[in-house]
Amino acid sequence: MTPAEHRTENMRGKAGSKKAASKKAAGTSPVNRDTTAAVTVIDHPMMQHKLTLLRKQSTTTTEFRQVMREIGPILLYEATRDLPLTDRKIRTPLKSVRAPVLAGKKLCLVPVLRAGLGMVDAMLSFAPSARVGHIGLYRDPKTLEAIEYYFNMPRSLPERHVIVVDPMLATGHSAVAALSRLKRAGARTLKLVCLLAAPAGIDLVQSEHPDVPIYTVSIDEKLDDHAYIVPGLGDAGDRLFGTKKPAKSGKTKPSRPARE
Repeated sequence: MTPAEHRTENMRGKAGSKKAASKKAAGTSPVNRDTTAAVTVIDHPMMQHKLTLLRKQSTTTTEFRQVMREIGPILLYEATRDLPLTDRKIRTPLKSVRAPVLAGKKLCLVPVLRAGLGMVDAMLSFAPSARVGHIGLYRDPKTLEAIEYYFNMPRSLPERHVIVVDPMLATGHSAVAALSRLKRAGARTLKLVCLLAAPAGIDLVQSEHPDVPIYTVSIDEKLDDHAYIVPGLGDAGDRLFGTKKPAKSGKTKPSRPARE
């Protein structure tokens, strides 16, 4: 069974007597449940190709950063398809006309430190007026629970469309903690954007925050014993910032899992 098939079957089981809904649009594969926001897998061929480059162990830090920057705006493009519009009167070189513009307050992008930073700068090239908040979380190595160490958001958060950016949705604890913290701060409209997701992480987010849509490039098979996504791409933060330390033997020593 493929990961996508697993997700569909798992959602059907959780929905009980309710019929699970699903639809497929050009370039995306949303899987819906009647009571839960969609999980959208962006299966565009270029996105899948770029994800493969990120997965490769031989990809250098420089290359990893570049591909993350290339993927970021496309993820944001998909996550903002349903932004509300209003009409405004403008004048073209030929005549006056009412034309669509975004309604309401600007976007707020919230990268989960530190790996989320790898996509946000490029996302701002697509949405240069977006505000940016930051939330710092690390995972307790024993309990795997997320612990907050930094939180700074723009004003008028309740009026903004908030998009949480975290490359890896593994156990889901960090994502759940970030979404919960943002809701306590007043955020009302939230979405979660990631590169990779594990079924366990999706299940936890949907259990705790069923109103939050998830956008990802792939739903991978599972988590290993250290809560790494398999096949995954390793630790996104270490690969992005080049912080993985070599072991004495010359081989790469697995670092403490710090991404989810």
